[in-house]
Amino acid sequence: METQNFKNHGRLVTGYHKVLYPMLLAGVIGSCINLSQSCANGNCYAASLILLLFITVILTAYFSRSFALKAQDRAIRAEENMRHFLMTGKPLPSALTTRQIIGLRFASDEEFLELIKETIENNLNSKQIKAKIKNWKADHYRV
Repeated sequence: METQNFKNHGRLVTGYHKVLYPMLLAGVIGSCINLSQSCANGNCYAASLILLLFITVILTAYFSRSFALKAQDRAIRAEENMRHFLMTGKPLPSALTTRQIIGLRFASDEEFLELIKETIENNLNSKQIKAKIKNWKADHYRV
């Protein structure tokens, strides 16, 4: 497995991002065209159900991804809070946002505490935090 770093840590799942999304987009466009042609002939019912089905599947795909990421975000927050507690005896500072904590998860133990301090002082966003990390701690489980 390739060593993870700032430039390659993002992940695209081929079946989900490169196959499912284009198929859903093609389906909704096709069903819109079908609906407009069917309504011109006075037969809107079946075509409108097909469009409704595609919209429902798109919403299902979006929310299933969104809910999974939210659960992973909660797990990362708990893991990093425990990591900080083990290092300092205190919970993570409440000034950190979830997005900042997600960025900090890639920092090695050696730079973790200093990066937290810098993040709070300069209000760094997740991308800025990840760019400052020198010793990357890989996360191969997030999808």
